[in-house]
Amino acid sequence: MTALALGKDSSGGNGFRAGLVSFAAVAIGVAAFAGALYELTLRWQRQEEYSHGFLIPVVALWLLWSRRDALRANLGAPSWTGPAVILAALAVHFVGEISAIFAFSQLSFILVLVGIALSVGGLGLLRVVLIPIVFLLFAIPLPYFIESQLTLQLQMISSQLGVWFISLFGIPVYLEGNIIDLGYYKLAVVEACSGLRYLYPLFSLGFLAAYLFQAPLWQRAIVLLSTIPITITMNGFRIGMVGVLVDRWGSRMAEGALHFFEGWIIFIACAGFLAIEILVLARLSGRTFADAFHVPKIPTRSPSSGSNDGRPAWTTLALLCFAGVSLLFISSRSEAVPERTRFAEFPTRIGQWQGRATLLDPEVERGLQLDDYVMTDFAKGDGRRVNLYVAYYGSQRKGVSPHSPIVCIPGGGWLITNLQRTTYDDAALAFPINRAIIERDATRELMYYWYDERGRKIASEWWAKWYLFADAVTKNRTDGALVRLTTRILPGETERDADRRLRAFVQDVVPSLARYLPSDTTVTSNSTLVSPRKG
Repeated sequence: MTALALGKDSSGGNGFRAGLVSFAAVAIGVAAFAGALYELTLRWQRQEEYSHGFLIPVVALWLLWSRRDALRANLGAPSWTGPAVILAALAVHFVGEISAIFAFSQLSFILVLVGIALSVGGLGLLRVVLIPIVFLLFAIPLPYFIESQLTLQLQMISSQLGVWFISLFGIPVYLEGNIIDLGYYKLAVVEACSGLRYLYPLFSLGFLAAYLFQAPLWQRAIVLLSTIPITITMNGFRIGMVGVLVDRWGSRMAEGALHFFEGWIIFIACAGFLAIEILVLARLSGRTFADAFHVPKIPTRSPSSGSNDGRPAWTTLALLCFAGVSLLFISSRSEAVPERTRFAEFPTRIGQWQGRATLLDPEVERGLQLDDYVMTDFAKGDGRRVNLYVAYYGSQRKGVSPHSPIVCIPGGGWLITNLQRTTYDDAALAFPINRAIIERDATRELMYYWYDERGRKIASEWWAKWYLFADAVTKNRTDGALVRLTTRILPGETERDADRRLRAFVQDVVPSLARYLPSDTTVTSNSTLVSPRKG
């Protein structure tokens, strides 16, 4: 087979062939990464903070179109660095497929695009397409376990800023966790009020604005990084404004004011501040806004004088085809799922605790996509109850995993007013747990939760993901569970009383869970091979 020459010649025919090969490589890459890209679009649909993702590829294509002349003019000699980059990207993609951490695969797809550019047109072509490719990074959502931690931190910062703003008006206000207490009315700064739905889109807009802003690098960096304090400040202002309106005109203002100040109103205001900032920076340089803010003209460089060898491009096509076929086998690979006793047999009496089983709402159960669960209210003779909830997943390879209570609890209308990591420790048991105080209306509850991942009891979601990856590679296992215990802090009780009750229940229930949650030492002979779940 004759190698395809992709270098530049006077006829310009090789430019057309380079475009054709690039299109074919990207198409094959999309097919090879179909599962991860499909999950990407689902996140765009389901979460408002990432709904701007549908626009990111469109803007990236516009950026490429604005550089169309430079694409032809800067087409250089194909580089063997391209296939090397493709190999590294595919290795990361395999890790993402095996561990079910889709962000790995999505990031590796961006790296594949870099490799394609190098394989087709060398460094000259990469310089032209690098900005559009990098811009695609803003279409990738944060992994759930990172997002939940960031959301919680933003909630607290927004609450503090809101209280500060309210106090400027001389209004008595008190902050407890993420609850703003105005005396006769309490404002709950829930997950949707964290500001993340503005931060991620505005950060994307800030990157685009910094690219269009023709200024020194330090000024562009200011434009990009300033999107973070702008978003956080504006979100705090929104919350504070709601508090002021409630104080002046009553609680009926809360719902309407919240709706008025959220969504596009806040985003447009943030974008307006960004534009003002660019105008000020341009004036400092003695230029007008129109002179400083426009699509830059890409300089034309002389094409590389190296070989027009087309083998790097052919190698890239072959690697992507091989990856697509290989991933069909990996994604359909049977996984070892240890045998276990189903929760249908879980006892309703544990020690002195008598239980009454309950069920999840069918719609909630479908949304969780769990394989098995138990939800039972246990109580002793004094009637003080402890709710046990355990969600078990036989496989987490396709991103279906226990939902973090940090995300789910606020979604149910509860407020997390205190969250800390601690240790359960007695004579027989010692393991880390997460301890949280949650509130709704006048009800306060104490919650413990941890992850049981193939025999390991883990409080940190970071470590849970690490062991998920390690065990998927070394043991072909990704089964795991979330264990959550909740008890109400009754009138006249203290948090210490509730702690004693939960700790006493932990001592009794953990040994009982051993039959239902497979351990790290489960032997292969007690395992079955199952195909991964689709969807």
